[in-house]
Amino acid sequence: MGFVYLFVGFVMIQRVIEVIIANQNARWIKKQGGYEAGGEHYKYIVALHAFFFVALLIEISFFGPEVLRWSLIPLIVFLIAQVGRVWALSSLGRFWNTRIMILPGAKVVAKGPYRFMRHPNYVIVAMEILALPFIFQAYWTAFIFSILNVIVLRVRIREEESALKEATNYEEVFKDRGRFVPSYDE
Repeated sequence: MGFVYLFVGFVMIQRVIEVIIANQNARWIKKQGGYEAGGEHYKYIVALHAFFFVALLIEISFFGPEVLRWSLIPLIVFLIAQVGRVWALSSLGRFWNTRIMILPGAKVVAKGPYRFMRHPNYVIVAMEILALPFIFQAYWTAFIFSILNVIVLRVRIREEESALKEATNYEEVFKDRGRFVPSYDE
């Protein structure tokens, strides 16, 4: 049981570090003349992710984690998502953020996984929200928070794409790329 809490705690620490990096990046973008768009929904994203970990820990504690042989499958999916997360975040560099930060006139990043789709980081987050609870048979957490994530992302992506289209070359760069499914330039 201690390993389970260590594993989940490690993921939570990762997220806190990411928020720190995001805040540093936001300050940098603002110093360059950028601004935040769609901030009204950000509190719901924060709440979703915070309550995800609370629900996960409660469900694990209440039902007791049972790491089964097939738990290796969601663990592998989760670990692949972690590699994808690092790839996506490092590809965006200072432009990566948990908020929608816009730098007018900037050229959107179209390298790394962004060469293939518009929103690889959201695909990765969806994989994590589904896979992490499945590792420990926390099915309710996986189900409920996957649905809530889709609802929040519908608002988030609409706001993000609108702001990027207005202030950057987003539409030109990503017009032929799928949102969540890879597509390749010929």
